Amino acid sequence: MMSKVNAKAKAIVAAVSTALILSGCFRDGRDQEISSEPEHETAYQDPALSRYNPPARLTFVRETSDGLDDLIRQLPGETLEDNRWSRLYEQVLGIKIKYDWTAKGDSYRQKFGVTLASGDIPDVVRVNAQQLRQLSNAGLIQNLSAAYDAYASPFTKQILSQEGTGPFEAATIDGRLMGIPETSSSIEGAMFLWIRTDWLNRLGLKPPKTIGDVLAISKAFTERDPDRNGKQDTFGLAVSNYLWDPVAGVSGFMAGFGAFPNLWIKDGSGKLVFGGIQPEVKTALKALQDLYRSGQIDGEFGFKDGAKVQKQVADGKIGMAYGQQWSSFWVQPSRQQDPNAEWQAFPIVSVSGEAPKVPLPFTTSNFFAVKQGYPHPEAIVKMINLHLEKNWGKTADYETYYSTPLPVWELSPVTPYPARKNLDAYRQLDKARRTGSASILKDEARAIQKNIDTYRSGNQDKELGWGWERTYGPSGAFAILDHYEKNNQLLYESFVGAPTETMIEKQFILDDLMNDSFMNIILGRPVDDFDRFAREWRRLGGDQITAEVNAWYSKKGNEAK
Repeated sequence: MMSKVNAKAKAIVAAVSTALILSGCFRDGRDQEISSEPEHETAYQDPALSRYNPPARLTFVRETSDGLDDLIRQLPGETLEDNRWSRLYEQVLGIKIKYDWTAKGDSYRQKFGVTLASGDIPDVVRVNAQQLRQLSNAGLIQNLSAAYDAYASPFTKQILSQEGTGPFEAATIDGRLMGIPETSSSIEGAMFLWIRTDWLNRLGLKPPKTIGDVLAISKAFTERDPDRNGKQDTFGLAVSNYLWDPVAGVSGFMAGFGAFPNLWIKDGSGKLVFGGIQPEVKTALKALQDLYRSGQIDGEFGFKDGAKVQKQVADGKIGMAYGQQWSSFWVQPSRQQDPNAEWQAFPIVSVSGEAPKVPLPFTTSNFFAVKQGYPHPEAIVKMINLHLEKNWGKTADYETYYSTPLPVWELSPVTPYPARKNLDAYRQLDKARRTGSASILKDEARAIQKNIDTYRSGNQDKELGWGWERTYGPSGAFAILDHYEKNNQLLYESFVGAPTETMIEKQFILDDLMNDSFMNIILGRPVDDFDRFAREWRRLGGDQITAEVNAWYSKKGNEAK
């Protein structure tokens, strides 16, 4: 293992090297001039950022979108294959990026399925956990253990470990690291209860401290004409037809009953059990069914996706929604219809009034695998090193490579980020507010503060900053998340391994069974149907998966001893 002294030295070398390489190469984020040859050959001594000479060609396939097309249209002189990121990778690392093909949406998924089935994959392929195992089983991809150990910079290792060991355990098959995890942020999945506080105040109600209070507010928002239009045409709680939506889903509500339907959790004996078949879920489903029957949830919610529910919120028809930190932007359109509409995030609450556990499903779901036989398996690691360095490292150039404020980071085929970056930004903002000194604000926090200042300025553009203030302000969602963490309320997923063999075969069937069963119960099927669902879940593969999950958990425990 690298000593701390050596690790620190390598980090300094990497930072200085990149600074030497990049200084003077770019005039600004739009008009870039890159010298044809590096001026400082000694800058490439660190393996983490060493340059291929001659350059190495690296192929990908890529899913595009209308949003990405629109971004490129706003960047003169840049294309998907020739842009600030592709030029940076070639200049610093000697890596020439090529796309075998690109496609959008369903077309991409169909074409990608054919690509995987044929085995004719690009040099680097972005896959989910099940696809990673399938490619590994077929012998189509390389073991990246040595490449990551030797070439990942200390900064990269620090950033990719912010989610713990889980992302790497998910990518490890038979003791070999078969993909570099595209780490996501479980902590960003924390739920909050977003409430229209103008309605709350109008009806003389206080913020909820228990689930009973939530139900009382929902009833009042439905029956007491909170919009004062003389009609009973409002609903208490937003729910979409996908019960686990990050906003307008029901996982935050269920957590108030101690129900965690999408997590593998520890039972009283220390074994792992699937939260979706635990009895607390049945109780939560009964409460949702009661809300539906009494008209507090839209009677047509089963036909409405998140976009349609958001339209109802925008039209001033719904007063509460469980959602993640960015839900401020989801509810903000209601202010276009009613400038007096005010929303605030509140902590989720429990039946008893005690602080509930906040479920955080494991969210790292994609991995970069390298085709068997490709001569430079470490190239993808170097790209990740450089992407992290230029956005958050010592030589970061945030306004060129991350946000101009256009999201130019999307131009890169690899987009790793620190899982805790948003919470860290909040903590910088909070400290700046408390100390009165903005000097501690780093790039992202400074950009957020500019948006908040726009809102507080009261000028005609103030609405641009409203959502940022509701998320990052003193009473915003991140203030609550900060408390969740300090109060030990965050409940992380306990199973973070690669998909088991039975999961690959049966998980889609089991997920559909659960979603259909829960939806039917909310819509009026007998609540005792939950017991039948739990039996079917176990019979159709759930028991076997539970055994495999616990075998993994036991092995993990033994290895840690």
